Amino acid sequence: MHACNIQSAGELSWAEVATPEPGLGEVRVRVYAAGVNRADVLQCAGKYPAPPGWPASIPGLEYAGEVDALGPGVAGLALGQRVYGLVGGGAFAEYLVVHHHALARAPEGLSWAELAALPEAYLTAYDALVLQARARVGTKVLVHAVGSGVGTAAVQIAYALGATVVGTARTEDKLVGAKALGMHSGICVQDAQFFDRLREQNFVPDVILDLVGGPYVAESLRVLALGGTLMLVGLTGGREAPLDLGLMLSKRARVIGTVMRSRSLAERIMLHQVLERELSAWFASGACKPVVSETFAMSDAALALSRLASNQTFGKLVLLNALVA
Repeated sequence: MHACNIQSAGELSWAEVATPEPGLGEVRVRVYAAGVNRADVLQCAGKYPAPPGWPASIPGLEYAGEVDALGPGVAGLALGQRVYGLVGGGAFAEYLVVHHHALARAPEGLSWAELAALPEAYLTAYDALVLQARARVGTKVLVHAVGSGVGTAAVQIAYALGATVVGTARTEDKLVGAKALGMHSGICVQDAQFFDRLREQNFVPDVILDLVGGPYVAESLRVLALGGTLMLVGLTGGREAPLDLGLMLSKRARVIGTVMRSRSLAERIMLHQVLERELSAWFASGACKPVVSETFAMSDAALALSRLASNQTFGKLVLLNALVA
């Protein structure tokens, strides 16, 4: 098969590699589309290696495709079945091997590109907002980097829950796009200062989904409601931030860090159950819609990663294999 292979200089090449064979309890998936994520950019730069057990030189965290081969002990799946899901790496390829419980059956009515744009963004947002921060009807949610893949997913999930969402972004066009997805209002932020703007709107968030980190953390703690939760999901703004511990105590705040890629097999199985049993129904009904900004041929993955790193995209970038592109 062919796959995007990371070279020693961090560059990607569309190279021929061995086709993986499914082992006990595994299936091989013919990959038709793969979503592009920040983790892929970091992995190619040598800053975010794949977890143990996943391909070290092939990036890609989410995929959509068809079951191509069944390993021993697999039941409940058929050849040609449409599936999608999350992996620790290896999705930028023509074939991929996954555990037969760590995938989801794809809902009808969505293209391969749309399916591949869903797992990472929506599971990250749902896990952070609902499973960990316990957002529900009436919750006030602030989403930083609202135009990102996870940001656009978070807006739709919060809106579907009956929460009120305010978002921040660096450009007005991203705020316009997020409003069309259900965001109540937005703030264009250039200097990590948004406290005054939120107070002008009389908006005190119960939950903050921070996809930026860095200087946003201290400002987020200032605006957080009493007993609120700050979910730290991304670090595009930096890995370090000052934290006023006195303010954190007085607000009885919860600050929770979360990441998807290093989850155990048991956790991955549970997340794919959430994807199949809960989120897939929202996708099929149109309550949540994948936001695909651009598609690229899988062999042009380097171009897609460069585009994502430019911070000029809204929603997701997706790679398509030759038969789909």
